[in-house]
Amino acid sequence: MSQYAAPLKDMQFVIEKLVGLADITAMPACAEVTPDLVEAVLGEAGKFAAEVLDPLNPAGDKEGAHIADGRVTPPAGFGEAYKQFTEAGWNGLGGPTDFGGQGLPHIVAMAVQEMWNSANMAFCLCPMLTSGVIEALKLRGSDAQKKQFMEKLVSGEWSGTMNLTEPQAGSDLSAVRTQAVPEGDHYKIKGTKIFITWGEHDMSKNIVHLVLARTPNAPEGVKGISLFIVPKFMLNADGTPGARNDVKCVSIEHKMGIHASPTCVMSYGEGGGAVGYLVGEENRGLEYMFIMMNHARLGVGLEGVAIAERAYQHALDYAKARVRSEEHTSELQSH
Repeated sequence: MSQYAAPLKDMQFVIEKLVGLADITAMPACAEVTPDLVEAVLGEAGKFAAEVLDPLNPAGDKEGAHIADGRVTPPAGFGEAYKQFTEAGWNGLGGPTDFGGQGLPHIVAMAVQEMWNSANMAFCLCPMLTSGVIEALKLRGSDAQKKQFMEKLVSGEWSGTMNLTEPQAGSDLSAVRTQAVPEGDHYKIKGTKIFITWGEHDMSKNIVHLVLARTPNAPEGVKGISLFIVPKFMLNADGTPGARNDVKCVSIEHKMGIHASPTCVMSYGEGGGAVGYLVGEENRGLEYMFIMMNHARLGVGLEGVAIAERAYQHALDYAKARVRSEEHTSELQSH
């Protein structure tokens, strides 16, 4: 099996010549972004992808994620790789500078994410979803919510998830039944969500779930869905993770591939109700969630490009290394 090598020259050509890096750096927010900086970022990202993420991919897929007593553990090496990933600042590469991100242009962040996906898509799914939560809260979260969650999400110290699908509500979100009952300054969330990527793990110190649910008097259909922040751990007065919230993973899916990425069945409120905080206004949850959904759609498209690149590299390596027998060669020559 070949080792992943980031197509750096191709990426730099696309960024500089096709997209037009000069036009992007002419914008005030990107004034400090230079071709040399972009080249350096892509080069270091390529090294991390090849030296850290790529070696974990085959072993991680064979081992898969593990679940025991509601706790999910990723394959060996993933936790250490995530620690290196966040400490190096990769999680906040394109994140808002107001919350500790580096604010690099989206095109640069996308190129780097392509590398992560080519080298180890199972790993990359975790920060990809976190960046979607960041985007949704940046646009629709309250100032208090941004203060509580954004900096930790941008750094990667906390990760994020998207909770839409239920056993009876897949593509038809009008059938969502998860309940959200108001109680003081929060809501009590009760229900089950399925196919939740990286819904439970121990790589980050907290997990911020964005959950679609219905309030008691909500209208029928998609117009009665609201969006809630449900953290894995409740926050102490100083903002640090405290007591465990009433949310847990009850099982993980057995999939054909991407085994290192846990796809979880999440149960909210078995012990009385998980504490959730309303994002924006009631009954506008699907509208807000589309921010994260559209972000994920772009990410899934990028995954396709990344996997195609990795497949090409494997095929090229095989074509160069394969040995044909003399008999077969002679037969071909005779024709």
